Amino acid sequence: MEQARAICLRLLTGTPRTRKQLADALRKREIPDDAAEEVLSRFEEVGLINDSAFADAWVESRHHGRGLARRALAQELRTKGVDSTLIDAAVGQLDSEQEEATARELVARKLRSTRGLDRDKRLRRLAGMLARKGYPEGMALRVVRQALEEEGEDTEFLGDEGV
Repeated sequence: MEQARAICLRLLTGTPRTRKQLADALRKREIPDDAAEEVLSRFEEVGLINDSAFADAWVESRHHGRGLARRALAQELRTKGVDSTLIDAAVGQLDSEQEEATARELVARKLRSTRGLDRDKRLRRLAGMLARKGYPEGMALRVVRQALEEEGEDTEFLGDEGV
């Protein structure tokens, strides 16, 4: 039991972890199930393990830091062993407007690096980047097309002004 407690405390020192991640670590170190269960339950009682708070923080961090969409965030949380009701609550904090605004920011940042390529290639590249981050195809294509149209209008406007 003491060994299980020490393992959990060490793992929680660097990074918050889910109950499943800690349970897997204890199993890997061959801690008996009853001792592991007792320590994990106690850690939950005192708030050292809180999968709901973990999921909320994960969504906040990964959406703002990496621009991941709800679908990608939900998948990451599933692999970390977070319960599906907690996942739904955490990703539910992101509404579609916020998700679309983040998609626009990502496209705006990447747009410049695709200049010089033909329109279809740019569209595929930018929409592919959004798809890898979990954005729905319809939203990705709409956001990229709008960005390309706005950019096209800007360059046409600048060209006319120069004449």
